[in-house]
Amino acid sequence: MEFGIVDTTVFVLYALVILGVGLYVSRNKGDDPKDANDYFLAGKSLPWWAIGASLIAANISAEQFIGMTGSGFAIGLAVASYEWMAAITLLIVGKFFLPIFIDKKLYTIPQFVEKRFSTNLKTILAIFWISIYVFINLTSVLYLGARALDTILGGADGSMIFISIVGLALFAAAYSLWGGLAAVAWTDVIQVVLLIIGGLLTTYLALDSFTPDGGALAGMKAVYEKIPEKFSMILSKGEIITPNGKDAWWDLPGIAVIIGGLWVANLYYWGFNQYIIQRTLAAKSLEESQKGIVLAAFLKLLIPLIVVIPGIIAFAMNSDADGALSMSTLDPGFISSSGNIVNDNAAPWLIKNFVPAGLKGLVVAALTAAIVSSLASMLNSTATIFTMDIYKAHINQDASQTTMVTVGRITAGVALIAAVVLAPQLSNLEQAFQFIQEYTGVVSPGILAVFMAGLFFKKASNKGAVWGVVLSIPIAMYFKVAPNGWSDTLIFVNIPFMQQWLITCIISLAVILGVSQIDNKGKIDAKAIIASKGLFDTSPTFNIGAVVTLLITVFLYAFFW
Repeated sequence: MEFGIVDTTVFVLYALVILGVGLYVSRNKGDDPKDANDYFLAGKSLPWWAIGASLIAANISAEQFIGMTGSGFAIGLAVASYEWMAAITLLIVGKFFLPIFIDKKLYTIPQFVEKRFSTNLKTILAIFWISIYVFINLTSVLYLGARALDTILGGADGSMIFISIVGLALFAAAYSLWGGLAAVAWTDVIQVVLLIIGGLLTTYLALDSFTPDGGALAGMKAVYEKIPEKFSMILSKGEIITPNGKDAWWDLPGIAVIIGGLWVANLYYWGFNQYIIQRTLAAKSLEESQKGIVLAAFLKLLIPLIVVIPGIIAFAMNSDADGALSMSTLDPGFISSSGNIVNDNAAPWLIKNFVPAGLKGLVVAALTAAIVSSLASMLNSTATIFTMDIYKAHINQDASQTTMVTVGRITAGVALIAAVVLAPQLSNLEQAFQFIQEYTGVVSPGILAVFMAGLFFKKASNKGAVWGVVLSIPIAMYFKVAPNGWSDTLIFVNIPFMQQWLITCIISLAVILGVSQIDNKGKIDAKAIIASKGLFDTSPTFNIGAVVTLLITVFLYAFFW
């Protein structure tokens, strides 16, 4: 099904609406230019529904739309734990983390490190976050998004990858560099509606095509009956073997998904990730921010329907009557030039083959929305951290408001150029989503340990935090650098990366607490967080929403156990 004139028209209209809204909301009010509060925190004016939508739009990117669908193809529904466990994580962040962050009047997450520990540690972590955003997040989102567009529009021959990378980068830059967080957050409201509609449309059309008589419900039943093992949430060792021959248990190790290392990834990502948490800091009030968190948590429960189920459907469509996949049953669109199976082609393949002309433009717009909204969020957060935590703190402490906004725009531009140059270097990733999770996990456990100690352990000292975060890297790398043949010996151990996260975090936290105990001689640290009475009280709206979200999550796990 080709991308026709109607599709092109729909896509162009989408682009014009996003650019128009982004530039409109970012215009200067009156004669005064934007100040730092306007550019980096949207003037602290965001309502709850904009915050909730923006959280999801920032989160759902090519990493999920392409990478998680690819993992759904390779592993099945079990990968949805990243989404459903995130719903619970968001409630924890809203209840226990946000009140402290907003009470401290933060612009950036590194600023919390400065208030709780030291400027030096803040600077170290600020540099780390900027590096992660540029070299991992921005780069991978650009590449995965471009590869998807190449598959849908260019025949999957690689001819459009670089053009798509540049196009996506320019689109994100067109409104986010000028408008700041206000442009990002308000356009995200449109983007998230579009990506949900487009994602659901793809799922519906694929299911409707699965059986001869059509019907989405009949299609879902047929998919489940053909490959029931793909709907297991808690995997046993050897239960699911991916198309490229890997035991999926190593990516999602059974019950550890619920009570183990996934908490490390989720708490780090949703609680201490600047490009996620920034929009909650821009709320009108704490209560408004918490209501936005509840909305985002509820939406997370729906996301697997648009980023995991399509991958399972694609697997079922390419397997034989017994649900087995082989090179003879697999569509050529899943096979790379080197003969490897490319799981991450699942979403583009479905869009290309099952979404009809006229609707394809809408679905491609939804995919682009997922990519561009995340790029814009990452760019704004990179600019915020560099401007507030490095430039103003160390280069120009007397910088004016206008200067800081200018520096932010330049920083975002430089970061985007670097990502565009690096993105084409990525290739041959079997499951991009799992790859990104695994290698981000080298550094996230130590960072999480620092924040958890800073928030909830009054005796934690700066020296303890520094030792904990520094030692967390060699601890994490210990699990990954075993020489060939040494991965299961007395010296090196071979365990799933999700369990590596948990062990690394626990050891790092133990280091922080141990060194702090010696450093402070058992006394409360001078910069300890002293929570005021009632700080963690939440509104009835938050409480009711949280209970409903928790009950739905428990039901989902019980049903698909």
